[in-house]
Amino acid sequence: MPGKIMEQILLETMVRHMEIKEVITDSQHDFTKGKSCLTNLVACYDGVTALAAKGRATDTISLDLCKAFDTVLHNILVSKLERHGFDGWTTWWIRNWLDDCTQGVMVIGSMSKWRPVRSGIPQGLVLGLALFNIFVSDMDSGIECILSKFADDTELCDAVDALEGRDAIQRDLNRIERWACVNLIKKFFSTRVVRHWNRLPREAVGAPSLEVFKARLDGALGNLVQQRVSLPMAGGLELDDL
Repeated sequence: MPGKIMEQILLETMVRHMEIKEVITDSQHDFTKGKSCLTNLVACYDGVTALAAKGRATDTISLDLCKAFDTVLHNILVSKLERHGFDGWTTWWIRNWLDDCTQGVMVIGSMSKWRPVRSGIPQGLVLGLALFNIFVSDMDSGIECILSKFADDTELCDAVDALEGRDAIQRDLNRIERWACVNLIKKFFSTRVVRHWNRLPREAVGAPSLEVFKARLDGALGNLVQQRVSLPMAGGLELDDL
């Protein structure tokens, strides 16, 4: 219980700092004041429909961070805290809080030795989501297309009826891949989904309310999926493969 209280006090201080310094970008909708999975859907849909309404061929690429909370390296996370200007006491506390974790494995009554945990953010803790948001906050640096994130799920959208749009998406995919390499993410994307929004049924687009739209959209998206594949980092991300 004392640990949870300490986390909550620290979280309130960190949230104030993140708001003042604008650490979390507008593209992130998870664990962000006034945002949710619903605002994430609306933001993505607004961007898509604005392009589709102009008659533009529009695609959305969905990317998923594989084993998201387990892949965050502690030393990289702490360096990002320092880069974003968190005070020395906060950074020191979080460093010691993360470095103090150990784990062991028991198989058929035999227990392994306890080993220090060098990566991963403990889930279910007060600070977990805030720290993860800080870790991925720089993923969309320099992105040209419409980007929307909800925790480890990322939506990338742009018009693809011209070479310029397709090249922009490819450049953004390259940027995201470089981000994964810099942050030592060995396998970044567990799934990739491409949706051709110009094929969205009229009954979904013209829904009378948000609730009806969500229900109709869920049924329609299954028909928009072109490809869903596993993406090891070594293979790279090529738009031509979509």
